[in-house]
Amino acid sequence: MNLPAVQSPTESEAPASSAAPAGDISWKDLPRVMGSGVAMGTADVVPGVSGGTMAVACGIYMELLGAINSINARALQALARLRLRDALQEIHWRFMLSLGIGIVMAFVVMLRVVGLPRLLQEHPEHVFGVFFGLVLGSVFVLGRRISGWSVQLAGMLALGAALGFGIVNLVPVSTPESPVFVFFCGMIAICAMLLPGISGSFVLLILGKYEYVMGSVERLLRFDLSALAVVVPFALGCLVGIASFSRALTWLLRRWQQPMMALLTGLLVGSLWRIWPFQVVVEQEVRGKVRVISATPQWPASFDGAVLALMVGGLLAVAAVELIAARRQVS
Repeated sequence: MNLPAVQSPTESEAPASSAAPAGDISWKDLPRVMGSGVAMGTADVVPGVSGGTMAVACGIYMELLGAINSINARALQALARLRLRDALQEIHWRFMLSLGIGIVMAFVVMLRVVGLPRLLQEHPEHVFGVFFGLVLGSVFVLGRRISGWSVQLAGMLALGAALGFGIVNLVPVSTPESPVFVFFCGMIAICAMLLPGISGSFVLLILGKYEYVMGSVERLLRFDLSALAVVVPFALGCLVGIASFSRALTWLLRRWQQPMMALLTGLLVGSLWRIWPFQVVVEQEVRGKVRVISATPQWPASFDGAVLALMVGGLLAVAAVELIAARRQVS
């Protein structure tokens, strides 16, 4: 499955209304986009399921990139001058509003009802089994997008694997909880989310901040305002990441799509060991908090059948999403 081309609104396209720019959705499209937001939000919470792939599967990937790119210099200037109406004439605000509502609904269900961060603490092997299957499935998804293998593409795959392995070894198991580092995590995670096949939550997992960030979001959904100390810098990092990298990512995918896919596939392969469900974990209490000092993957003497089943289930889930996305592109 190839990535869909990014389309930008043209001057000849007329706005749907005086308050909506060319290229934005009409009000009747809100349920469709909101439902897509629910699917994307669910994917964004689960490491290994790409929000970008889910956007392709729902048929809104081009609209998503178009909406992000609609936040241009004119829109920012209008916002800086508090000219809200002029800003809304540039930004695809209907699309963003309906998508955002759907994403928030998914976060409420996954974090409050399902309680994913709590499950990760209480049943780490089983949850990581699902995550491992999901990421392994993403490796095959990205690998299928590479056509006409060559020495150059094989080299990019090897480079990506080396980088991925190096990154997960360089990043300590316990990373800082400072607002600056959380801001950085937001920047990197949102860029990963925009790429079909790469999971923003998986990036948080590699950086050691998945439970910390998702747990803070879950607390905020319970109206615990102390969580804003984490959620605000993370959200600001996401905004800066979108503003800084979305156009660069679009340009790279247009110009060097195959080498980029090979590099990203390698990154996932090299990072897989970090979420291998069977690990020897060493913990230590520091200032009243339990810190993970080290986590070493191991080959277990006997496999837990439930964990293996969850790994296979995760892989099949990604395969199903990819199949739906491929059929949507063909149609």
